[in-house]
Amino acid sequence: MMATLHLLSHSPFNDGRLASCLHLLGPDDGLLLTGEAVYSLREGTAPCQALELMPAANVLFALLEDLQARGMDDVPARVVAVDYPGFVELCTRFDKVNAWL
Repeated sequence: MMATLHLLSHSPFNDGRLASCLHLLGPDDGLLLTGEAVYSLREGTAPCQALELMPAANVLFALLEDLQARGMDDVPARVVAVDYPGFVELCTRFDKVNAWL
């Protein structure tokens, strides 16, 4: 099975990309939130609840710089914050990278 890293950068409050992505996640896929998508991690929101229901096998990443830029210090425990070099490394770790443009 080929594992895919899904990249989401759009706000979860404007469209259905997050829901579509979560619906299509494969068993070993990862999800990296960048840009406005890090707002998905706001506690008590529907997007945050949806992310917390992801299977444990799906790793949830967030770009550290984007979290910091938006003052998002309090994120769910399952979130793995990565910096830009970590982002590049992730893209090589997965078989495929799918950007939800």
